Amino acid sequence: MQEETTQAQASAKAKMSERTARKYLQTEKLPSEMQSIHTWRTRENAFSEEWDSIREMFRTNPGLEVKTVFEYMQRRDPGKYSDGQLRTLQRSVKRWRALEGPPREVFFAQEYTPGLLCASDFTHMSELGVKIGGIRFDHLVYHFVLPYSNWETGTICFSESFESLSEGLQHALWELGGVPSAHRTDRLTAAVQKTGNPEEFTVRYSALLRHYRMEGRKTNANSPHENGDAEQSHNRFKRAVEQSLLLRGSRDFADRAAYDAFLRKLFQQLNSGRVRRFEEERAVLGALPRLRLDGRKRETVRVGPGSTIRANHNTYSVNSRLIGEKVDVYLYAERVEVWYAQRCVERLPRLRGENGHRIEYRHIIDWLVRKPGAFENYRYRDDLFPTHRFRVAYDQLRGQSCTRASKRYLTILQIAAQEGEAMVDAALRHLIESDSTITEIVVHEAVRAMNGRTESFHEVCVPPVNLSVYDTLLVGSEECV
Repeated sequence: MQEETTQAQASAKAKMSERTARKYLQTEKLPSEMQSIHTWRTRENAFSEEWDSIREMFRTNPGLEVKTVFEYMQRRDPGKYSDGQLRTLQRSVKRWRALEGPPREVFFAQEYTPGLLCASDFTHMSELGVKIGGIRFDHLVYHFVLPYSNWETGTICFSESFESLSEGLQHALWELGGVPSAHRTDRLTAAVQKTGNPEEFTVRYSALLRHYRMEGRKTNANSPHENGDAEQSHNRFKRAVEQSLLLRGSRDFADRAAYDAFLRKLFQQLNSGRVRRFEEERAVLGALPRLRLDGRKRETVRVGPGSTIRANHNTYSVNSRLIGEKVDVYLYAERVEVWYAQRCVERLPRLRGENGHRIEYRHIIDWLVRKPGAFENYRYRDDLFPTHRFRVAYDQLRGQSCTRASKRYLTILQIAAQEGEAMVDAALRHLIESDSTITEIVVHEAVRAMNGRTESFHEVCVPPVNLSVYDTLLVGSEECV
């Protein structure tokens, strides 16, 4: 209107009708200011009669899903609600939750100072289905992260023990090349005392923190979100492992070393995009101590009359010569060492959990042969079957003679201790596959005949496939066509 002389010309230039232009000029309002808020319904609300009860259900149980409630109403009143009305109920509940529902959890963004804090926690990896040599590999990863730069690393472990915590934390710090000012973890029993204890942290964890001159921090009870940097890093890390396994095309690894190398390479790839902020952190990290702290746990126990020791709530067998003697037991994250007279006399894999047992038949076989009647009801009898073939052999011997089965089987076990378990296992495999009668004499003769070789008694030969046979099939199909 400032440029043209008539309303008709001005409205044409503005690409609107003259009547619309006249309306805006008379009201002196912008088009956006003249829009009315849509407060009316275009159709009747099918849930208005039951809305009070529906609202009460969601108020009482905030975790309920709308679809669950809708399907419940369909079952209760068959034919009253159609599937197409689900979206109507979802919109109504969404609007109620936003206007009148319970408050939602608020996440508070944190600001971190370079080199001030590191966080760690254990995460279970079993859900990824990793295999070692075709066998399912159930394990955990001790996961370490710097919240400022998101730099991360980790180590494979099998329990949330202090030994795993100590080994994982020290490995991370030495890989990092420095020490942050504080370390935060959740309420791990290996590090944090129970509620009500005057001490905040356990003695061993406090010593670990003092060795590296770090301040210890922990989350409050039932508040895992306070260690959210580690928790969220778990999700991203496991998602990255899952994607890398899919790209690899297989979840099976030749050995643990190959799987460990796979994880190390993945951590390097994840950290490659965090170089700038990581360099800021590394420049202000504290210095590492001269040596690592010995993270093993030491116990002094006496060998019982059953040639066993009890260490960290688990039972292990030792050589019967040590019965009655006191031995030093060193518990590492994955192994147990038994020391006597300043010598390591046994090195065993550490058992997971509590009230487990590991009995090595070589430790007790000499006396068990002299007392064969003790085998039938021996508390740890199942540990005396090194492989499933030994169990098959024992069952066959029981079928031949129940009274002499234990003595004859123990003789076979003694041969395994003297000649080698692999030799006896190979002999048993041959006898089982050939459906031969198993006796201690036959097994001993078979082992002697092997002359120190553990190869199979027979060689499997697969002749080359004659592919010309398939040509006849193709010719036949052409004739049919």
